[in-house]
Amino acid sequence: MFMELRGKWGTWTVLLLWCINLSAADLNCPQKCICNRDTLEVNCSSKHLTGVPEGLPSNAKHLNLSGNQLKTLARRQFSGLSKLEDLDLSENIISMIEVEAFQGLKNLRYLRIKNNRLKILPVGVFSGLSNLQCLDISENEILVFLDYTFQDMINLQQLDAGENDLVFISQRAFVGLQALKELNVDRSNLTSIPTEALSQLQSLTKLRMRKLTISVLPNNAFRRLHQLQTLQIVHWPSLEILNSNSLVGLNLTTLALSNCNLSAIPYAPLRHLAYLQYLDLSYNPITSIQGNLLGELLRLQEFHLVGGSLMRIEPGAFRGLVNFRLLNVSSNRLSTLEESVFHSVGNLQTLRLDRNPLACDCRLLWVVRRRRRLDFDGRQPTCSAPYQVQKKAFRDFSEAELPVIFICRQAKIVNRQLQDASVVEGMNVQFDCKADGYPSPSINWLSAQQTPLSSVGRIRVLANGSLEVRYAQVQDSGTYLCTAANAAGNDSFSVSLQVEGLPQNRTASYFSDEGWLETSLPPSTNSTARVSNPYPFDAKTLIIATTMGFLSFLSSVAICFVFMFFWSQSKGQIKHTATIDFVPRSSMGGGGDGGDTGRFTMKLI
Repeated sequence: MFMELRGKWGTWTVLLLWCINLSAADLNCPQKCICNRDTLEVNCSSKHLTGVPEGLPSNAKHLNLSGNQLKTLARRQFSGLSKLEDLDLSENIISMIEVEAFQGLKNLRYLRIKNNRLKILPVGVFSGLSNLQCLDISENEILVFLDYTFQDMINLQQLDAGENDLVFISQRAFVGLQALKELNVDRSNLTSIPTEALSQLQSLTKLRMRKLTISVLPNNAFRRLHQLQTLQIVHWPSLEILNSNSLVGLNLTTLALSNCNLSAIPYAPLRHLAYLQYLDLSYNPITSIQGNLLGELLRLQEFHLVGGSLMRIEPGAFRGLVNFRLLNVSSNRLSTLEESVFHSVGNLQTLRLDRNPLACDCRLLWVVRRRRRLDFDGRQPTCSAPYQVQKKAFRDFSEAELPVIFICRQAKIVNRQLQDASVVEGMNVQFDCKADGYPSPSINWLSAQQTPLSSVGRIRVLANGSLEVRYAQVQDSGTYLCTAANAAGNDSFSVSLQVEGLPQNRTASYFSDEGWLETSLPPSTNSTARVSNPYPFDAKTLIIATTMGFLSFLSSVAICFVFMFFWSQSKGQIKHTATIDFVPRSSMGGGGDGGDTGRFTMKLI
């Protein structure tokens, strides 16, 4: 009987103790907070708290204090919460955190102090957080990261420091972050890349730098970041230049250089990135993609250039890229995309050409024929020309329409009359070259030495396709070749120029942008080439000469006044007259050694 009563009494004791523990757990939850025994979470969010509440459960793993009015965190503020793993202090008005405020939180993994009023992080403020993995201090007013600010956080993997007023990151600020893999420094006031500080992060795999005002990416900007795989440089409106070795040493697989001010693809910096798979250059004023300059990016799979000023993709632009799968050039100014752009169109899976003024001719026939196999990402390309098919989507064309609409007409030169010219040295000559075809042919000229001519220089190609030879020289003599070409074929036409040297006894000087030239004889020609005499002086020359004379006059007057001033001040006496000796011009450079000097007297008033 005694043993039976003792057993029953033992059972009731256990039940009583369990109830007491439940009551104690309820009592340990602060009045304004909500405690969950199953998840060990304490939620004190948006309760208008001005300080960390007392009586927090010692076994809590998650504590949410966001959206309150906390201003400061004292030393060892959370020392009784040794089991805490997640602490959220976001959206308060915290302006100061004392050193060792988080001391004792040896199991803390996640710490969020986002959207507060912190201006500085004292060294030692994160002491004791050796197991922290994620730290969010974004949207504060932090101005500088001092040396060794994060030195105790040896297991930190993610650091979000974006949306601060950072103007400087000390060289040793990131010392100790040996495990850091992701860093975000968006929207700061940094004026240069903190290269030395970043070089401490040798395990970094992802770096995000958005909305900065840096204009130049210098050489070796990210040295020692050999593990970096993703680099995002986005919304840098001042960024115009990437130095040729700015990305050297990196083994990136993903690179975004979007929303900047790059006027051309940075071929030289990119050539080092042999492991690159994803490249985004969207929203830059880039006008063309040149041929055969991306071939070193052997592993490139995706290329994005959305919302730019792209007008031309040259043949061979993606030649050699055997892994190329996706091209997105939507919202540009492209009129066509030729099949010869790619290494193999059979590898292409996704093509975005929408929102471009596409001319539906033979150059785009290869796209239309693959319209049911290619992935347009749900955005069909449409025609802007010819007129009868404007705004018609590629998917809406029938097979019977293709040989009627998607056609080209070979380029033909229309003015083939004789234009050979024989002129005297110093004359101007112009040769015409007009062509017809569909699409409109491009016109190019080769010099007498068989080298391509451009739109600049003394011998240049004009916008209308004509060739202009200014101030013809004897060495310009020879045959010049005009070539008109389009997708359907090309045509050529040659002209001859013979330049005669000037006779020794009949010359006259004139000034050109090449210097002083001499001529006097009229041109001699029996062709339709246009020849003109250069005007001896132009308005620019006259203005420069007049300005130089006027400045010389003002200099002389100024010297006279300075001389008068010092003369009048000499030894406190006023000199009323001064005698100046001079040598007449006629006696200079010869005329005898005993030439007399002249003299005149200047009176000072």
